[in-house]
Amino acid sequence: MAYQTITVKVNGATERLDVPANMTLLQMLREKLALTGTKNGCEAGECGACTVLLDGAPVNSCMVLAVEVDGCDVLTVEGLAPDGVLSPLQQAFMEHNAVQCGFCTPGMLMSAHALLQRNPDPTEAEIKQALVGNLCRCTGYVRIIRAVQAAAGKVASIEGGA
Repeated sequence: MAYQTITVKVNGATERLDVPANMTLLQMLREKLALTGTKNGCEAGECGACTVLLDGAPVNSCMVLAVEVDGCDVLTVEGLAPDGVLSPLQQAFMEHNAVQCGFCTPGMLMSAHALLQRNPDPTEAEIKQALVGNLCRCTGYVRIIRAVQAAAGKVASIEGGA
């Protein structure tokens, strides 16, 4: 197996890694860097559980080869909470009970974070569009959307039944 040395910034830290040509970004994060917050769901780019930000844009890390991220900047869910302090978005997910089993949560957080970075005042339709690639089989999405709205300053508290 051929290996390539890559240099990539992950959550602000520069990493120099030897990776096989067929290793995905998902595998690199989980196996080489022990960043297991990024979940391995479908391995086909369909569920969004493995979403990370690559140079600021959400991508399914199961569909990107590690060698392709040489020279890039990657942000994972661990990078949202430096020093263990939750981001406002993560806090909103907790306050609005937007987490049930939690498997989709890292990908949802990353897609929502990317949205709020490019549009700090999204409409409900824009939130839904930003999350279209992230599947959740537990929450029904209402609480997730409310949490993103709260992080954007649109919802002050948990709404009844949401």
